[in-house]
Amino acid sequence: MNNKQSISYIFHLMRLEDAENIVKWHYAPPYSIYNMSDDLEDIQELMDGSYYSVKNLENELIGFFCFGKNAKIPAGIRQGMYLDQTALDIGLGLRPDLTGQGKGRDFLIAGLDFARKKYKPRKFRLSVAAFNKRAISLYKKVGFISKDTFINKDNETEFILMELVFL
Repeated sequence: MNNKQSISYIFHLMRLEDAENIVKWHYAPPYSIYNMSDDLEDIQELMDGSYYSVKNLENELIGFFCFGKNAKIPAGIRQGMYLDQTALDIGLGLRPDLTGQGKGRDFLIAGLDFARKKYKPRKFRLSVAAFNKRAISLYKKVGFISKDTFINKDNETEFILMELVFL
Protein backbone atom coordinates (compact mmCIF):
# COMPACT_ATOMS: atom_id res chain seq x y z
CA MET A 1 0.00 0.00 0.00
CA ASN A 2 2.91 2.33 0.68
CA ASN A 3 5.62 2.85 -1.92
CA LYS A 4 7.90 5.02 0.20
CA GLN A 5 9.24 4.99 3.72
CA SER A 6 6.65 6.47 6.06
CA ILE A 7 6.83 8.06 9.48
CA SER A 8 6.23 5.67 12.36
CA TYR A 9 3.07 6.06 14.39
CA ILE A 10 1.87 4.26 17.49
CA PHE A 11 -1.80 3.24 17.70
CA HIS A 12 -3.53 2.69 21.03
CA LEU A 13 -7.11 1.98 21.89
CA MET A 14 -8.35 5.43 22.91
CA ARG A 15 -7.27 6.44 26.38
CA LEU A 16 -9.27 8.86 28.53
CA GLU A 17 -6.45 11.41 28.62
CA ASP A 18 -6.30 11.43 24.81
CA ALA A 19 -10.10 11.65 24.46
CA GLU A 20 -10.19 14.63 26.83
CA ASN A 21 -7.52 16.29 24.68
CA ILE A 22 -9.20 15.54 21.31
CA VAL A 23 -12.60 16.97 22.28
CA LYS A 24 -10.87 20.31 22.87
CA TRP A 25 -9.38 20.49 19.38
CA HIS A 26 -10.80 23.29 17.27
CA TYR A 27 -10.56 23.44 13.51
CA ALA A 28 -10.96 26.80 11.74
CA PRO A 29 -14.01 27.33 9.52
CA PRO A 30 -15.13 25.73 7.29
CA TYR A 31 -13.49 22.68 8.91
CA SER A 32 -15.18 23.56 12.21
CA ILE A 33 -17.95 21.07 11.37
CA TYR A 34 -15.41 18.47 12.56
CA ASN A 35 -15.13 20.06 16.02
CA MET A 36 -16.39 18.02 18.94
CA SER A 37 -17.70 19.30 22.23
CA ASP A 38 -16.13 18.39 25.53
CA ASP A 39 -19.37 17.02 26.92
CA LEU A 40 -19.60 13.55 28.40
CA GLU A 41 -21.37 12.13 25.33
CA ASP A 42 -18.48 12.93 22.96
CA ILE A 43 -15.91 11.59 25.43
CA GLN A 44 -17.94 8.39 25.88
CA GLU A 45 -18.10 7.92 22.11
CA LEU A 46 -14.33 8.28 21.84
CA MET A 47 -13.98 5.67 24.61
CA ASP A 48 -16.41 3.10 23.16
CA GLY A 49 -13.73 0.81 21.69
CA SER A 50 -13.95 1.94 18.06
CA TYR A 51 -11.46 4.83 18.38
CA TYR A 52 -7.68 4.68 18.41
CA SER A 53 -5.37 7.50 19.38
CA VAL A 54 -2.28 7.95 17.22
CA LYS A 55 1.01 9.21 18.61
CA ASN A 56 4.40 9.83 17.09
CA LEU A 57 7.60 8.29 18.42
CA GLU A 58 7.98 11.24 20.82
CA ASN A 59 4.62 10.22 22.38
CA GLU A 60 2.83 13.34 21.07
CA LEU A 61 -0.83 12.92 20.20
CA ILE A 62 -1.05 13.40 16.43
CA GLY A 63 -4.60 12.32 15.68
CA PHE A 64 -7.14 9.53 15.83
CA PHE A 65 -8.92 6.94 13.73
CA CYS A 66 -12.26 5.27 14.26
CA PHE A 67 -13.59 2.17 12.57
CA GLY A 68 -17.11 0.90 12.03
CA LYS A 69 -20.42 2.50 12.99
CA ASN A 70 -18.98 5.70 14.49
CA ALA A 71 -17.26 6.46 11.17
CA LYS A 72 -20.66 6.75 9.49
CA ILE A 73 -22.61 10.00 9.19
CA PRO A 74 -26.10 9.57 10.74
CA ALA A 75 -27.75 11.28 7.74
CA GLY A 76 -26.01 8.79 5.44
CA ILE A 77 -27.24 5.90 7.57
CA ARG A 78 -30.81 7.21 7.31
CA GLN A 79 -30.43 7.51 3.53
CA GLY A 80 -29.11 3.94 3.13
CA MET A 81 -25.59 4.90 2.07
CA TYR A 82 -23.80 2.25 4.12
CA LEU A 83 -25.58 -0.96 3.12
CA ASP A 84 -22.47 -2.64 1.67
CA GLN A 85 -21.21 -4.69 4.61
CA THR A 86 -17.95 -5.68 2.86
CA ALA A 87 -16.50 -2.20 3.50
CA LEU A 88 -14.87 -1.09 6.73
CA ASP A 89 -15.91 2.49 7.47
CA ILE A 90 -13.12 4.71 8.70
CA GLY A 91 -13.04 8.14 10.24
CA LEU A 92 -9.96 10.11 11.10
CA GLY A 93 -8.78 13.38 12.51
CA LEU A 94 -5.37 14.96 12.38
CA ARG A 95 -4.55 17.46 15.13
CA PRO A 96 -5.64 20.90 13.86
CA ASP A 97 -2.19 22.51 13.98
CA LEU A 98 -0.83 19.72 11.76
CA THR A 99 -3.40 20.03 8.96
CA GLY A 100 -2.62 21.60 5.60
CA GLN A 101 1.11 20.85 5.90
CA GLY A 102 1.40 17.73 3.73
CA LYS A 103 1.43 15.39 6.74
CA GLY A 104 -1.89 13.72 5.95
CA ARG A 105 -0.59 11.12 3.49
CA ASP A 106 1.70 9.32 5.93
CA PHE A 107 -0.93 9.58 8.67
CA LEU A 108 -3.67 8.14 6.43
CA ILE A 109 -1.49 5.32 5.10
CA ALA A 110 -0.44 4.37 8.64
CA GLY A 111 -4.10 4.20 9.67
CA LEU A 112 -5.06 2.12 6.63
CA ASP A 113 -2.16 -0.26 7.27
CA PHE A 114 -3.19 -0.59 10.92
CA ALA A 115 -6.84 -1.26 10.01
CA ARG A 116 -5.93 -3.69 7.26
CA LYS A 117 -3.93 -5.82 9.69
CA LYS A 118 -6.46 -5.59 12.52
CA TYR A 119 -9.77 -5.93 10.65
CA LYS A 120 -8.77 -7.54 7.32
CA PRO A 121 -11.45 -5.71 5.29
CA ARG A 122 -12.08 -6.15 1.58
CA LYS A 123 -12.28 -2.40 1.16
CA PHE A 124 -12.33 0.85 3.07
CA ARG A 125 -15.11 3.42 2.92
CA LEU A 126 -15.16 6.97 4.26
CA SER A 127 -17.44 9.97 4.20
CA VAL A 128 -15.94 13.40 3.58
CA ALA A 129 -17.54 16.83 3.37
CA ALA A 130 -17.63 17.87 -0.29
CA PHE A 131 -16.04 21.26 0.50
CA ASN A 132 -12.99 19.54 2.03
CA LYS A 133 -10.97 19.63 -1.19
CA ARG A 134 -7.60 19.01 0.48
CA ALA A 135 -8.85 15.79 2.13
CA ILE A 136 -10.56 14.63 -1.07
CA SER A 137 -7.36 15.24 -3.02
CA LEU A 138 -5.39 13.20 -0.47
CA TYR A 139 -7.89 10.34 -0.53
CA LYS A 140 -7.78 10.21 -4.33
CA LYS A 141 -3.96 10.18 -4.33
CA VAL A 142 -4.03 7.16 -2.03
CA GLY A 143 -6.51 5.38 -4.32
CA PHE A 144 -10.00 6.16 -2.99
CA ILE A 145 -12.69 6.74 -5.59
CA SER A 146 -15.94 8.68 -5.22
CA LYS A 147 -18.97 6.38 -5.11
CA ASP A 148 -21.97 8.50 -4.09
CA THR A 149 -23.07 11.72 -2.41
CA PHE A 150 -25.66 12.62 0.18
CA ILE A 151 -26.82 15.71 2.04
CA ASN A 152 -26.80 16.01 5.81
CA LYS A 153 -30.05 17.92 6.16
CA ASP A 154 -29.14 18.95 9.75
CA ASN A 155 -26.51 21.38 8.50
CA GLU A 156 -27.05 21.24 4.69
CA THR A 157 -23.57 19.80 4.16
CA GLU A 158 -22.96 17.59 1.16
CA PHE A 159 -20.87 14.49 1.81
CA ILE A 160 -19.03 12.28 -0.64
CA LEU A 161 -18.81 8.56 0.00
CA MET A 162 -15.42 7.23 -1.13
CA GLU A 163 -14.05 3.69 -1.32
CA LEU A 164 -10.65 2.07 -1.57
CA VAL A 165 -10.83 -1.48 -2.92
CA PHE A 166 -7.88 -3.84 -2.56
CA LEU A 167 -6.69 -5.81 -5.57
